[in-house]
Amino acid sequence: MASLHTFEIPQAGICVLTLAASFCISAAAQIPAQDARNTTIPGTDTHFTMPVYKTRAEWEARKQHLRYQILSAAGLLPMPEKTPLHPLIFGRLERKGYTIEKVALETLPGYYLAGNLYRPRTPGKHPALLSPHGHWSYGRLENSERASVPLRCINLARLGFVVFAYDMVGYDDTTQTPHAFGGPREQLWSFGPLGLQLWNSTRAIDFLQSLPDVDAEKIGGTGASGGATQLILISAVDPRIKFSAPVNMISAIMQGGSPCENAPSLRVGTNNMEFGAMMAPRPMFMVSATGDWTRNTPREEYPAVRSIYELYDAASKLEMTQITAPHNYNKETREAVYRYFGPKILDITDPTALREHNAAIESLHDMLVWHERTLPPNALTYDQIAEEWIAAAKKQNEATTDAAEFRLRLMYALSAEWPARVLSETHGHDVLLGRPGKGDRIAAIETASNPHTIVVHPDGAEAARDVTSEPALLVTVFQTGHAIAPRDRSAKFFLTFNKTDDAERVQDILTAVAYLTEHGVRNPHLIGVGKAGLWCRFAAAVAPVPVQLDAPAAVDFTGSDQDFIDKFFVPGIQRAGGVHAAMLLTH
Repeated sequence: MASLHTFEIPQAGICVLTLAASFCISAAAQIPAQDARNTTIPGTDTHFTMPVYKTRAEWEARKQHLRYQILSAAGLLPMPEKTPLHPLIFGRLERKGYTIEKVALETLPGYYLAGNLYRPRTPGKHPALLSPHGHWSYGRLENSERASVPLRCINLARLGFVVFAYDMVGYDDTTQTPHAFGGPREQLWSFGPLGLQLWNSTRAIDFLQSLPDVDAEKIGGTGASGGATQLILISAVDPRIKFSAPVNMISAIMQGGSPCENAPSLRVGTNNMEFGAMMAPRPMFMVSATGDWTRNTPREEYPAVRSIYELYDAASKLEMTQITAPHNYNKETREAVYRYFGPKILDITDPTALREHNAAIESLHDMLVWHERTLPPNALTYDQIAEEWIAAAKKQNEATTDAAEFRLRLMYALSAEWPARVLSETHGHDVLLGRPGKGDRIAAIETASNPHTIVVHPDGAEAARDVTSEPALLVTVFQTGHAIAPRDRSAKFFLTFNKTDDAERVQDILTAVAYLTEHGVRNPHLIGVGKAGLWCRFAAAVAPVPVQLDAPAAVDFTGSDQDFIDKFFVPGIQRAGGVHAAMLLTH
């Protein structure tokens, strides 16, 4: 697997997606009477089922696919340039068995992440923990019966961990952006709270590894709720996380209730069980509660994740406990985590040492980084941060010359796949196409036997009859012609779990191209009429086979952000290279 710090094209490039798609094939696969993309709309409260993976190789292919999917949705494909963190560490508080300091990190030029660093007072190098917080009212400074971030960090520091408790975006000191942000333009460039938080977590690991009292090879993490979502995602994409304890978030029935947990395209075809299982075979402690969406963990999520650990013969590295409580990171939960980390990481087995010990909670002004201080002079506003993100992405796109790299980026932005197999039904000249396990239904007309040409018209197959005299497959792609049907796009986080209509159209064209290649057609001719030319352009760009493209560029489509918003809306498409990448791949 590629490290988080480099961008590597998987061997065989697009075949990684083909393998992932093949897992969904069912022996009873068939084309449904209605297109499931209109009738089955997954969302954050859908009850998901963990797929069955029979071999480690099968899972490793899926894991690599999911890693790129997470990074793409986060706007981190490829990774941004790592600029100097310029860490500010000050305001040291000396306490019995531990110290606390204020920290500010410049994770992007002009953007600052704040937090508190808790350290043991014993000399030498120590293992370190990321401590992201959940959506508590006081963020990293929450101290209530249900959750106390300071007590957690203090007790872990007393045990022997260096602990970095850092803000979610928009919380406490880290307020250059709100917590929820991002309109259509930001979505085109994959600039949102989930990606910014995942980047902050990446840089937080860099920071911990740079500290002289930290063992750089022993970095772990723990967090609850939205903090657990951050931990699950950073653990999934960054192998530097060696052990973890996510609390109350690996769930089959709830995937997260905040934009910082649900970027567009993040969970298309997947869920937190698979993301959590990406930790395997590294040690992980799943903590659940009887009073929230992890209530089924002993019977459902834990066995599902354990099935992946078993592929590595590492079932003993996954442990689980359930606390009788509502959604929490309370004292009982915290002590369970101490009992897990203590023996495994620190060789501490004394039960007394692994209990929580009280400590004075510091005043807010002694913990807040910017209390009676101003941000550094180069600190940016929200609008400036967004523009800097977009400018950096443009710079990376302009520097990219590798066609395979662009193809991979576009494939993930479109959430597209080259089907491992195409289902088909023929009734005279009428043809139905679909993909096993996907529930899609694509109507087409064959004008003659053995067509070598595909024609896509924005008004469907019937409108395409007079476009060419060649034997052709006229395709009615998603939500065009007689395929226009009700589709509820109003569901919360719709784009996290479902593709846009334009992305689905590109998929249907890819499926049609794959259908012809299955029937021996080499270098199929693809004709796009009017605005369908853009759909065909992007389908040809990501197709792993040569395509003869006949799709004149629309004179009113320049590839600007507004053009994409109005005429071809796909989150992440500009971050992936936009028209420039598509033209490079189809010339």
